Amino acid sequence: MKKINYSILALLGLVMVFTGCNDSGKKSSNGALSSNNAEKVYVAPGEQDEFYAFMSGGYSGNLTVYGLPSGRMFKEIPVFSQFPTSGYGYSEETKPMLNTSFGFVPWDDSHHPDISQTNGELDGRWIFINGNNTPRIARISLKTFETEEIIELPNSAGNHSSSFITENTEYVVAGTRFSVPVPQRDMPINEYKGNFKGALSFVSVDPEDGRLDLKFQIMMPGFNYDLSHPGRGKSHGWFFFTTYNTEEANSLLEVNASQNDKDFIAAINWKKIEEYVNNGGGTKMPANYAHNVYDEGTHTATSTMKKEVLTVDPTKVPGAVYFLPTPKSPHGCDVDPSGNYIIGNGKLSADLTVHSFDRMLAAIEGKKFDGEAYGIPILKFEDVLAGTVKSGGLGPLHTEFDGKGNAYTTFFISSEVVKWKLGTWEVIDRKPTYYSVGHLMIPGGNSAKPFGKYVVAMNKITKDRYLPTGPELEHSAQLYDITGDKMELIYDFPTHGEPHYAAGIPAEILAPKSQKIYKLAENKHPMATLGVNDARVERKGNEVHVYMAMIRSHFTPDNIEGIKVGDKVYFHITNHEQDFDVPHGFAMIGANNSELLIMPGQTKSLVWEPKEVGVWPFYCTDFCSALHQEMQGYVRVSPANSNIDLSWSLGE
Repeated sequence: MKKINYSILALLGLVMVFTGCNDSGKKSSNGALSSNNAEKVYVAPGEQDEFYAFMSGGYSGNLTVYGLPSGRMFKEIPVFSQFPTSGYGYSEETKPMLNTSFGFVPWDDSHHPDISQTNGELDGRWIFINGNNTPRIARISLKTFETEEIIELPNSAGNHSSSFITENTEYVVAGTRFSVPVPQRDMPINEYKGNFKGALSFVSVDPEDGRLDLKFQIMMPGFNYDLSHPGRGKSHGWFFFTTYNTEEANSLLEVNASQNDKDFIAAINWKKIEEYVNNGGGTKMPANYAHNVYDEGTHTATSTMKKEVLTVDPTKVPGAVYFLPTPKSPHGCDVDPSGNYIIGNGKLSADLTVHSFDRMLAAIEGKKFDGEAYGIPILKFEDVLAGTVKSGGLGPLHTEFDGKGNAYTTFFISSEVVKWKLGTWEVIDRKPTYYSVGHLMIPGGNSAKPFGKYVVAMNKITKDRYLPTGPELEHSAQLYDITGDKMELIYDFPTHGEPHYAAGIPAEILAPKSQKIYKLAENKHPMATLGVNDARVERKGNEVHVYMAMIRSHFTPDNIEGIKVGDKVYFHITNHEQDFDVPHGFAMIGANNSELLIMPGQTKSLVWEPKEVGVWPFYCTDFCSALHQEMQGYVRVSPANSNIDLSWSLGE
């Protein structure tokens, strides 16, 4: 049996090699972009893009912002990783954002962004994204484009089916990819089966300020929970998760987790579980996880360690959880805008399985079960099946919708996007990608109201698309026009990190609300220097605190003396500009953290520990005026036993 499985895997590997490398036919048939297609992506000087596209950064741990159709990258938003460009994770104010139960963790693997919704439609308040490695959920303000909150998820590992939201942003939901012992303990790995658990975390979102709270965790059987999407419309109140490794194998999963003909989509009635919890149900268990919040008024983050979590045994809530059999090792789990069709993409199946929510409810009502798994009913496959898309592709992964009755699915092995019709299941069109596409994104394609103008394909292998840059290449995104009956590949552009998923939204929703400055009068930072008369330097033992103001084109103060070797010098710097797009930077020679980039009206702090005597310069790192080069100062460092008094000056 093992020899047969290895042969199948080898054959699939050869298919991937040939589809990824033997591209000459594709390239010659596609050719250069026509002038018509070039016009579709051209954004003239002074004009702006129609859509924002937010792409996960994968192993960069961050989120990148692109314009569509231009493919221009506008910003990298630091989320889970230190970011020396702005000082995020280095400044004293933002270090707490990267605190976890494992200590300070300055990176992660970010996969799936999702934009907040009201009544199933994008509202553009926040965007959420997951940390896959150290299980975390982040909330980013789409007013400031800054990370405002990160909450860690206990009892979880491989936070992959995340961060997807319910249609009124009641919850951000996260499933564990790697089931683990709950609570964690020392036990033999080969006793995995029946002993490990998969936690599905429901994190509530305050409708006013977006504040996150881990409301409850459902303790599911020890499968791998891969991806998820919420119900909407008629299926509001449900959430759907793909599973694989229902075999509960713990070694050589590429073979041992592919034995079953079908795995499951887990259908979770979160409304029913919410009611159970609100009525006192569930069990509180000890936990240790960080909740980090950035306060816009004080420009400062705080980290709080939480000590317990409410867990729910699904077998204690009858009618709350069901399994829908789905071939085979399903990856993507997608719900159409109506909320009736749940698409399961089996990685090892050439066909797409479409389940019907209506038929699922009827099967539950008629108790049409095909056994159970750990006390959870398994519905009969034929009783919940709406239809099958006979695609002819290889390696289906993800599906999005255009709001016009069409669905679009990526095929990793055969490197293509396939367009098909909801309800009839007929394939309408297919177009190649270059190469090995993973996720795709239609702006609003994960909502009740998609904006069906473009598809963005996020490809895993770039090869010959751009100038070579050594062994490592940026990943390729490709833009398709989907306004006609046939898809048109009109552009490709490089992306930073390894984008997995993306979220798109019309610019007209976000741009008018984008913050331009922080009002100096509203700066509540405890170390802010709101006027030049407040600038000062104070010593507290071996700590020295410099309260500094900056404005084009000088620092106040700009000469500081009386610092000693062994001191810990805190620069608390306030940018006095009140003009849009005039940040200032601050860098100190010998600082072993990073520079700071400080927005108008904002305060940030940097720590410097001088190791040598001398006169050491600091300067502005962001070109701000014709006299930018003159924006500098000096710190005199004396021996540790020096009796030189602390002094500072400007213009003396």
